[in-house]
Order: sequence, then structure tokens, then C-alpha cells
Amino acid sequence: MYKGYVLIFKALSDETRLKIVEMLSCGEMCACDLLESFQITQPTLSYHMKILTECGLVNGRKEGSWMRYSTNMKSVESIKEFWERITTEHENCICKTSKEMGKCD
Repeated sequence: MYKGYVLIFKALSDETRLKIVEMLSCGEMCACDLLESFQITQPTLSYHMKILTECGLVNGRKEGSWMRYSTNMKSVESIKEFWERITTEHENCICKTSKEMGKCD
């Protein structure tokens, strides 16, 4: 359950990738436009985009000699649901198992 989300949160732990995700919230963008917004090289942008696409957070498609990127909204919704599940108490919550152990009582 956690493994796929670990990759996403690792991808988001980088400031540049977090900014890229925010930029893509406005819609699909060409790699060339993303590149202009950062003081990085094209290979460095490609590295960041590879991480974001491999974890499923971003979709990429080739258009001519450039790549165009967009947010994978299905993944975003899944992350929201996961975050809600792990930050609120529920019947099968891991916190209940921990409390039942009674180590802190």
C-alpha cells in the first residue's frame, strides 16, 4: 500500500520538482517553457521529469522535438485519498493496532 506513494513523496521532496508540479497545475506545458523558468540545463530538466513521470505524478508526450508535460490527475486524486486515509482515524487504522498493544498505557 505504501510503496507506490513512497516514490511519489520522494519525487516531491525536491524543490525543483515541487515547483514543476505547481507550474503544471495551470495545464500542459512544453519542456522548453519549463526550462526557461529554472536555472538548469536541459539534461537536468529531463532528469527531474523522468522522476516525476516514473512515479506517475506527471504525464509526458512527445510533440515534434519537444516533450509536453501535464499533471496526472488520477494520480493526484489517489494521493489525496491516501493522505486523507493516513491522517484520519478509521476502523482499520494502524493507530488502533498500536493502541491495542498497550505499550504506552
